[in-house]
Amino acid sequence: MPFLPFKAAAVQAAPVFLDVAATIDKACALVREATHAGAELVVFPEVFVAGYPYWNWYLSPLEGSSWFARLQQSTVRIPGPEIDQLCAEAARLGIYIVIGVNERVPYSLGTIFNTNVIIGPDGLIARHRKLVPTFAEKLTWASGDGSSLRVYDTGLGPLGVLACGENTNTLARYTLLAQGELIHVANYIAFPFVSNYDMPEAIRIRAGAHSFEGKIFTIVACSAMSRDLIETLKPTPAQEKLLSGTPNAFSGIYGPDGRLVSEPLIDEEGIVYGEIDLNRCIEPKQYHDILGHYNRFDIFRLEVNRAPLEPIHFSGENAWAGRPPNPAEPETEPRDEEHGAAVIRLRTQTE
Repeated sequence: MPFLPFKAAAVQAAPVFLDVAATIDKACALVREATHAGAELVVFPEVFVAGYPYWNWYLSPLEGSSWFARLQQSTVRIPGPEIDQLCAEAARLGIYIVIGVNERVPYSLGTIFNTNVIIGPDGLIARHRKLVPTFAEKLTWASGDGSSLRVYDTGLGPLGVLACGENTNTLARYTLLAQGELIHVANYIAFPFVSNYDMPEAIRIRAGAHSFEGKIFTIVACSAMSRDLIETLKPTPAQEKLLSGTPNAFSGIYGPDGRLVSEPLIDEEGIVYGEIDLNRCIEPKQYHDILGHYNRFDIFRLEVNRAPLEPIHFSGENAWAGRPPNPAEPETEPRDEEHGAAVIRLRTQTE
């Protein structure tokens, strides 16, 4: 059966920095704006709720510690009232939302995850925690696990999501493609420290490559640097110069040929739109289908550990081991019959 085309929206905006309630309200207003323009999928930047730890890039770990405390107090629980507010908006409008948040956990005040939340008309679908914080981000975020490296069957099509530098991880991207991903969400933060790094060009390379390799659509949503955000950080003149570098942000939507199907948006706040017709993914796969005829599974094999990583595991009692379950995760992970491990095995012949 042919796929039904739809319009997607990539939001490039700054959060109301470290203000969760105000940022959620801003997100809901942007969702309404995008839906009014016909969008059925609205994608927000990485950790849009409620901001990115920019201080890690220009302060020492000790100097940035008080900012970490402020960020921890600007985190959200999943599920939680802030997510409920977004779910209500998605249900009312009959649309899908992908949004980045700083997620807190019930077992520790010192652990924060960089998490993407996927929401549909029927509520919370899933969350994905960034696998590896990039460079200075390691001062703030814990590492996620493979339990959420999944593709979700939505009413629009099979959707997967990776945050920022995860889109450089070839194996993570392949894991999603190998589960039938056709709609890829790649969200980023504005990166103003650009003396030797061109953030828009880095995003273009990654997004175009993933779309071209997988013959899929990629929706890129990047945050923006606002004057209010910079002023909240109270930088010195030298630090303000670092925080004001341009270009620092890029949003756009790529088609299965690796080219834009939307207008590009650089640095400024706004929303870009693109028509997504998944039927366009079929013919290019006749040339290069790295998930089938254009691969050698007798030579290559990928194993992905989907076991959730927890601080404690209980036995002999019915007690949850540190977190509420991801609503998209089965209570019992399917086991690999050969090795007894919770893994994806990608191969075409018995060893």
